[in-house]
Amino acid sequence: MPDTIIQLSDIKKVYLTDEVETHALSGVSLGVQKGEFLSIAGPSGCGKSTLLSIMGLLDMPSTGSYILNNQDVSKISSAEQSKIRNREIGFIFQSFNLISDMTVFENVELPLIYSGMGKGERKERVKDVLNEVNMLHRSKHLPNQLSGGQQQRVAIARALAGSPKVLLADEPTGNLDSTNGEKAMELLARLHDHGATLCMVTHDDRYNDYASRVIHLFDGHVVGEDHETSSTNSMKKVEEVELGASS
Repeated sequence: MPDTIIQLSDIKKVYLTDEVETHALSGVSLGVQKGEFLSIAGPSGCGKSTLLSIMGLLDMPSTGSYILNNQDVSKISSAEQSKIRNREIGFIFQSFNLISDMTVFENVELPLIYSGMGKGERKERVKDVLNEVNMLHRSKHLPNQLSGGQQQRVAIARALAGSPKVLLADEPTGNLDSTNGEKAMELLARLHDHGATLCMVTHDDRYNDYASRVIHLFDGHVVGEDHETSSTNSMKKVEEVELGASS
């Protein structure tokens, strides 16, 4: 399908340790459409993070195929995978992964330096994405001078900086309290409303309400799928949060 940006077919992942086989994924087939907000839900140890790592080219399946943006990335070299990962995928991690001795601006700029973007263009791009997440006024601060919620906003800005085709969020609220967790999800919902394609792993059912589709994993299998009845569900949730904050 022309609007399918990710297509996983019969993905299996087996880890071998001390002659013991652990089946993390057992034949997962999944398509993600451009502009979709997909949530991957399930209990701890069900294979959620393994699936996201494969989608992000941080790991490879034992068997099965992976088509990303019309290219079979399961059959290319690790060097080619790295180039595609840097160019087409943005990562948002639970632990933020900000470099402690670099400013907010420098943290967001770093992946753009690796991509070869010129200094002038980098400067304008960093300003744009920091402004988008309302953190431009903190550009000269170090991570330890920020709250957890602010650090996650910087991490989201860093993921956006390279204009990736897909944003992958691994438990983006896991290190945040409920208030900052809602704010982070509100930001992701706004990005989705502006056309971003997002795939999120979460163990917290509350945040599935922001997604346009939820798949449920259990023991490495897809055991269920929910579609939201309204395409504006994410923004309705955001409006609820804003109303609650103003009351």
